[in-house]
Amino acid sequence: MEDWAEIRRLHRVEGMAIKAIARRLGVSRNAVRRALARDAPPKYVRAPKGSIVAAVEPAVRELLRTTPDMPATVIAERIGWDRSITVLRDRVRELRPYYLPVDPATRTAYDPGQRVQCDLWFPPAPVPVGFGHTDSPPVLVMVSGYSRMIFARMVPTRQAEDLIAGHWALLQVMGAVPKELVWDNEPAVGSWRAGKPKLADQFEAFRGTLGISVHQCRPRDPEAKGLVERVNGYFETSFLPGRTFAGPGDFNTQISDWLVRANARHHRSLGCAPATRWAADNAAMLVLPPLAPQIGWSTQVRLPRDHYVRLDSNDYSVDPVAVGRKVTVTADLEQVSVRMGTKVVAAHQRCWARQQTITDPAHRAAALAMSFAAAHRAPAPPVEEVEQRDLADYDAVFGLAEVMV
Repeated sequence: MEDWAEIRRLHRVEGMAIKAIARRLGVSRNAVRRALARDAPPKYVRAPKGSIVAAVEPAVRELLRTTPDMPATVIAERIGWDRSITVLRDRVRELRPYYLPVDPATRTAYDPGQRVQCDLWFPPAPVPVGFGHTDSPPVLVMVSGYSRMIFARMVPTRQAEDLIAGHWALLQVMGAVPKELVWDNEPAVGSWRAGKPKLADQFEAFRGTLGISVHQCRPRDPEAKGLVERVNGYFETSFLPGRTFAGPGDFNTQISDWLVRANARHHRSLGCAPATRWAADNAAMLVLPPLAPQIGWSTQVRLPRDHYVRLDSNDYSVDPVAVGRKVTVTADLEQVSVRMGTKVVAAHQRCWARQQTITDPAHRAAALAMSFAAAHRAPAPPVEEVEQRDLADYDAVFGLAEVMV
């Protein structure tokens, strides 16, 4: 390589003759002529010796022609191959595509405001949920098909009440409603029955209030919502590493701040940032309904003597003034409240831990005061004794004694 480069330099730059170049470099004049005739650098190429697979390649092709997906190990058995399986496997890998049917993948195009893919992501990181417990609560992730804008929020559970409340919270962040949501077979959303998709009743009511449709992917079809699946992996490689969380609220704050930067990054498949396309995407969506849908938990119970109500495995104290009365228990992602008619008799922050008892000190004090008052209540006045007449007296009055004799 060095001789070739030097020969060309001496001839082109210094104008030396072939004989002079041969004398200076100690090479033959024919070698100088060959170097000047070659425009590309010299490269050693070993003469091909052929492959040990070449002899059996026709038999391999015949097997692939009839069965394109036949494993290389089975092919080796059929042709009596007793050499290295690696060499045969490499040749089979080269030949197989010529016999497999063509299966091209079409690019999916999304119209503005049309579709948003949804999924639950369970972050592999401990999140404190109170009472010394850590958990990995689900994160509702929504990705717009047209703009690729990402929205995410951690929710307490994957039950329908919390899932719908999470949807409503993210839709309010969007400020609009897409025409269609894409979901897999999440139990709280729906499932496939007898070959047909069937939405859960609560989610059916939710999408009816929004006036949109919900597309349920077929079972075992992750490609149907590949946008959100890739975002879940993106979270684990770009958001989680090196982060710690003080609780679910801190997690939501951190991921919201991070998504501002993530949505402003250059997206390779789009050729621009998702935030650049969001204005057109948002403008094509539907407006939020004038009446908010029924979200969160809501149930009616008669308050027992211990003045606690249970919600999602946790017990919350209630003002004992409502003992024996019917109360309405409602909860969203943040608060739990109990009403007796229009009067609020309990208000607690939602507990994300499991099997816990949450007590308001005011409720405990009121219950103790009522118990003390009941124990020291003045005794009831004595009841006046009434004489009990003998039945024989009535017999004598009515003349029944003589008749009986």
